[in-house]
Amino acid sequence: MADIMLLVLAFFIPPLAVYLHQNGCNNQVLINLLLTIVGFYIIGIIHAFWVIT
Repeated sequence: MADIMLLVLAFFIPPLAVYLHQNGCNNQVLINLLLTIVGFYIIGIIHAFWVIT
């Protein structure tokens, strides 16, 4: 159930979903934040789905 909530959150706020899944700030969170900002949001969503699943 928690993974489903993270996937829903990843659709709206990808860096936050990765942060919660990784239990803190690490390289994956920073990569996702960069991809979300530079990659026009959709690339950040794809990366968040990849990290969570």
